[in-house]
Amino acid sequence: MKELKPEELKDNPFKLIGKDWMLITAQKGERTNMMTASWGGVGVLWGKNVATVYIRASRFTKTFVDQGDTFSLCVLGEEFRQQLAYLGKASGRDEDKVAASGLTVEKAQIEVDGKQIEVPYFKEARLVLLCKKLYSQEMQAQYFTKCGKDIPNQMYADGDWHTTYVGEIVKVLSK
Repeated sequence: MKELKPEELKDNPFKLIGKDWMLITAQKGERTNMMTASWGGVGVLWGKNVATVYIRASRFTKTFVDQGDTFSLCVLGEEFRQQLAYLGKASGRDEDKVAASGLTVEKAQIEVDGKQIEVPYFKEARLVLLCKKLYSQEMQAQYFTKCGKDIPNQMYADGDWHTTYVGEIVKVLSK
């Protein structure tokens, strides 16, 4: 894989995230876990190139992202659609999703607070965003505006709210 600057990305972010999907991947101890996501964004915030992702409280991967300082976003080709669908439904609480998926964990280093930290990603990915976590906050009904007032009832009737994570894109890897 070759390293790119975030500004060199050519992919349409709406297709990349909403249609192609991505794997939010993080490490806790020696264990790697991931989940498929189709909600997120990329842009500039606080003068930094960032990726924003959303993880429900019930997702096992959330504990990995919460406990670490880093995560990766991995975009795989269409030939991996079956694995992406599986990884969006199966829970790492119940099984080793990495082994079951047949994907290969690789690690890249990024600097966090003056230390080199290994961030897991998947060898099969065509595009990887390596991020250090800058911000997280659970969504709450009281912050939806009048234009979004129906969203809590539509999306969170079961109380399984998303947490918003903003990560600085420190390194981009591309095939």
